[in-house]
Amino acid sequence: MKLFDVYARWQIEPVKAQGCRIYDRKGDEYLDFYGGHAVISIGHSHPHYVEALTNQLHKIGFYSNAVLNSLQDEYAQKLGEASGYADYALFMVNSGAEANENALKLASFHNGRKKAAAFGSAFHGRTAAAVKVTDNPKYQAPIGEGMEVVFLPFNDIEAVRKALAAEDVSSVIIEGIQGIGGIQVPKPEFLQQLSEICAETGTVLILDEIQSGYGRSGKFFAHQYAGIRPDIITIAKGMGNGFPVSGVLISPKFKAVQGQLGTTFGGNHLACTAAIAVLDVMNRENLIENAAQVGGFLISELRKLPQIKEVRGHGLIIGLEFSEPIKAMRDRLLFEQKVFTGATGANVFRLLPPLCLTMAEAEEFLRRFTLVIND
Repeated sequence: MKLFDVYARWQIEPVKAQGCRIYDRKGDEYLDFYGGHAVISIGHSHPHYVEALTNQLHKIGFYSNAVLNSLQDEYAQKLGEASGYADYALFMVNSGAEANENALKLASFHNGRKKAAAFGSAFHGRTAAAVKVTDNPKYQAPIGEGMEVVFLPFNDIEAVRKALAAEDVSSVIIEGIQGIGGIQVPKPEFLQQLSEICAETGTVLILDEIQSGYGRSGKFFAHQYAGIRPDIITIAKGMGNGFPVSGVLISPKFKAVQGQLGTTFGGNHLACTAAIAVLDVMNRENLIENAAQVGGFLISELRKLPQIKEVRGHGLIIGLEFSEPIKAMRDRLLFEQKVFTGATGANVFRLLPPLCLTMAEAEEFLRRFTLVIND
């Protein structure tokens, strides 16, 4: 059997990683400024994380949600305290797409409406409903036709007001910071007005914090820069530092109905252990504050480089837009300077390093990056 060939892959095989460093099969060391799509939050192979998962494996790795699992309660309590959403409820699943799928479904259960609204350049996943609110028709299979979605211009509050006026839209879903869309940051006043209009029209506001959340922006959630409290928040990526786990944070206005949502693997013993370990490390090592500080330094220094058209983002979710395609620069950065980065579209670098990035590593990246763009 062969693998189903749907990925374009670099001819590099990582076999070991520590902190913000990756080592390939040949022994070459790389600086990780992508974190595997923002998944690595506390750093590769953190000793507390490794020990916690190892110890749990010696006890019990999995059983279903038909029995009690006090690790779920422990995680929910710690998440509420860390995020500022202690009054919300948690539903645990496995991936970002699954979290968004359940959020959209829960919103529709809540108000009985069928339509959804999303934004231009949005990405919310590849499952049935999540892919319908993703602004890329090539991801959408014919079998998914039927769900009505309106795509609105990003940061255009009048377009939102018009789309929600008839009060027939179930939910509006928006990323805390658009990732695939090019690290586009919603304006605080836009999010504030969006929240108000949703409340006025009975529309559920879903904040997709799958990539932008979990401390990456320098706050626990990127939407907290606007001071709003959405109805539903979805989380994944940095939540498990590589272990597949995701969640839906649900406002007290929603009533739980047994059997309405469900999952086989969601919230299993290993997933909860990984998620608890991540929060413990984030708290002990002040990683959110570190993301704000080191990310602020990087953004400031990058904005001094005349070759870059625009620098966008907060903390350690950073987009670098160039006037020309970046593919050759990105290749040189990876193969010559040994730095992993991300990209979106033809012209934008996406930087998503682990939150434990040190100031020295940030300076090292700037030195290697400058060598490439100046050549």
